[in-house]
Amino acid sequence: MPSTYLLPVKSAALVFPLLALLLYLPAAVITYRRHGIMSSWRTLSFYSFLFYALTAFCMTLVPLPGPSVDVCAAYPSMAEPQLTLGNTVADIRKEAGGTTGFGALVLHNSAVRDALLNLLLLVPLGVYLRYHFRRGLAFTAATGLAASLFFEITQATGVFGLYECPYRLFDVDDLVINASGAVVGWLLAGGITRRLPALEALDDAALARQGVPLGRRLTALLVDLLVLPWVVLAVMLGCVVLLGLGREGWWLGPLGGALVQFVVFPLLFRATPGKRLLLLELTGPGGERPSAGRLLARAVLLIAPVLPLALIALFAVMLAVDSPSTTAYRTIAILEWLPEAANRPARLVGALRDYLAPALVGTVLVVLGLSATGAFLFTLLRHPERLGMHERSTGVRNRTLPHLRARAERTDRETAETTS
Repeated sequence: MPSTYLLPVKSAALVFPLLALLLYLPAAVITYRRHGIMSSWRTLSFYSFLFYALTAFCMTLVPLPGPSVDVCAAYPSMAEPQLTLGNTVADIRKEAGGTTGFGALVLHNSAVRDALLNLLLLVPLGVYLRYHFRRGLAFTAATGLAASLFFEITQATGVFGLYECPYRLFDVDDLVINASGAVVGWLLAGGITRRLPALEALDDAALARQGVPLGRRLTALLVDLLVLPWVVLAVMLGCVVLLGLGREGWWLGPLGGALVQFVVFPLLFRATPGKRLLLLELTGPGGERPSAGRLLARAVLLIAPVLPLALIALFAVMLAVDSPSTTAYRTIAILEWLPEAANRPARLVGALRDYLAPALVGTVLVVLGLSATGAFLFTLLRHPERLGMHERSTGVRNRTLPHLRARAERTDRETAETTS
């Protein structure tokens, strides 16, 4: 029996790292925009909630029937949903076998155990909704009911058609019990929230200790790097359509895209797309709009550490895009040839001689790129304000715009002052 309950937890633990990685960027953007910082306590709260939600979902599905199992034949009693409200009481009496003792009715009753587990399933949801998301009782009850309905529909549809028949029962009592669990969690969270520090207070204290958090700037840079290929593509198309350039002008795309992204956008809007999304803007030494020269110098110092690695990646992508079948064929041929050539060292050395110069150039670029990136990160992390060379040399700094919670609080204060 314990293994039955541990299996969903193990399944959630396997999926959680990938899900956490995929959700990091949207979660970070929302958190920075709303609170201005991702404090360690808020991050722990969010990712523990994510793991809990994933575990709760796995609890309703795992273990999954194997592909060789005829679900319709193996679980015929699950085909019809249980729509009689209060049927759980009848199940408890049935499991007790007519006995009225405490042990038969409660302690050793599997129906009571199942009902209790269904109640506990969404208790943490109520706690998180009150502490992390600051939601009220009515919202918590509705969310618990919606989550339970999603679980039950998933079961009733055989995981949305993955199986021809359901292998778990849709039970209307579970909807009530699960929603009640969320309400119980919300009520219990009252005592918890009085003992734990308020997340907003922790956020404000962290913001007061530092200027623009490094994590916020790195998240903005990550967004910019994701946007950059589309800007490069737009510039390349513009070069082809407006200037009539062919393949010989391919280098104008990356160069023009980088200039548009890191110079033109900040010059016009005081921010790159990533910084605008993270509510940041760039300022000169005196707080003014930075000049084109400072922005260009900043872009060069920012891009230079990763330029060698970017060139290698760009060359590999262009080679694969230009002739994907040839690239794949050559790669497979080399992989098949290496074991044979390893037994003939002279032949291997002769074959590698033709690729010696490109290999040396690639190795030098990789070493330079890694060294430059390492030096950039080393100087960045050693600086007391976590400022990089591109910021210290040009005087162009990041400035935060009011985050959403601060705007709401300011609006509330102004409204209160107006009405008073």
